[in-house]
Amino acid sequence: MKILSALVIGLFAVLPAGAQTLADALESALARHPVAMSAVPRAQAADALVEAAASLTPRPLSASLATLNDRLGADGGRQEWELEIAAPLWLPRQQNAQKALGASTREVVRASQRALRLQLAGELREAWWAVAAARNSEELAQRRARTAASLEANVIRRAKAGELARVDANLASSERLDAQAALATAHSERLQAEEAFRALSAMDAPETLIPERAALPGHAAPAVHPQIAADLAAAQLARDRVALADATQREAPELALRAVRDRSTRGESYSNALGFKLTLPFSLGPRARQESAAARAELAQAEGQVDLQERKLLQETGKAKRELAAGQQQLQLGRERLKLAADTLDLAEKSFSLGESDLPALLRARAAAQEAEAALKREEISLYAWQSRLNQSLGVLP
Repeated sequence: MKILSALVIGLFAVLPAGAQTLADALESALARHPVAMSAVPRAQAADALVEAAASLTPRPLSASLATLNDRLGADGGRQEWELEIAAPLWLPRQQNAQKALGASTREVVRASQRALRLQLAGELREAWWAVAAARNSEELAQRRARTAASLEANVIRRAKAGELARVDANLASSERLDAQAALATAHSERLQAEEAFRALSAMDAPETLIPERAALPGHAAPAVHPQIAADLAAAQLARDRVALADATQREAPELALRAVRDRSTRGESYSNALGFKLTLPFSLGPRARQESAAARAELAQAEGQVDLQERKLLQETGKAKRELAAGQQQLQLGRERLKLAADTLDLAEKSFSLGESDLPALLRARAAAQEAEAALKREEISLYAWQSRLNQSLGVLP
C-alpha cells in the first residue's frame, strides 16, 4: 500500500492560497487531470495483481455437492452423496511470471504518473510564455495607442493654427485608429491566452511570470528522463506478458478431494469413501498462440517506442540548445537596434517640432522604434521560453 499512499499524498495535496509559481500551477493541473485522478484505483489494481500472484492457487478453490437416488424408479432406498473440493494448480513457471507481471504493473503506474507530471509541465510552460507574449503585445499596443492619441491632439492643434496641413491631421487620426484597433486585438489575444492557462491549471496566471533557471548538469535533470522511464516500464510489462503467455499454454490443472457417502438399499448403513481426482486440460492451441502473438506484438511496439522517444528527446534537446544560443545573439542585436531606433525617433521628433521634416517621416521613425522595442521584448520572452523547453527536454520539472 506504499504506492497508494505516495500517490494520494503527491497528487491530491491541498494547494496553498495565492500560489504564484509554475510548480503551484502544475500541482493544481495534476490534481484535476482525469488520468492522475485514476492513479489510486490503478495502484489498487496493481496491488491486487501482486497479491493474486502470491496466492497458493492461480484461482480460488471450488466446491461441488452431488446426490443420487432411485426414488423415480424402484425406490429401494438407494442413496448417494458426493462432496468435491477442487484446487487449481500453478503451471510450471506460471506463478513466477505472474509475480513479475504484478511488479512491472506497479512500476508502470509509478512511471506513468511521473511522465504525466512532466507532460503537464510542458503544456503549462507553453501556456505560461504564451500569456507573457500576449501581455507584452497588449502593453506595447497600449503605449502605441497613447502615443498616437497624443500625436493626433498635437497635430490637430497645429493644423488649426495653420502650421500643418489638414492631410497631416487626417494622417495622425488614421494612425490613432490603427493603434486602437491593434490594441483591441491584443487585448482579446491576452484574454484568450490567460483563459487557456486558467483552463489548464484552474488558476489565474500571476501578474509576474518568473523565468525558469537553467538546469545544472547532473544536478536538476533526472538520471532517466521520465518519459523514457515510462516507455521502459511499458516495455518490461510487455516482456512479462510474453513470459506469462508462454507459461500458460493450457488451462490450470485441478486437484480435487472427493468424499462419497452411500447405501445400496433402505435399512443398510451408509458407507464412506475418500479419493482424489486430477484434471489435466489439453493445450489451448490457437487461443494460446493468439495470446502469445498479441503479447509479442505489444513488446515490439513498446521497444520501438523507447528508441523513437530517445531520438525525439535528443532532437528536442539539441534544438533547444541551438535556439538558446541564437536567442542570446538576437537579444544583443535587438538591444543595439532599439538603441539606434530610439535615437532616430528622438531626432525625428525634434525635426518635426521644428518644422524641418514632415509627419510621415516622424510616423516611420516611430513605427521603427516601436517595432524594435517589440522585437526586443519578443526575443527576451522567446529566450525564456526556449530555456523552459530545454528543461522540458531534459526532464526537469518546474
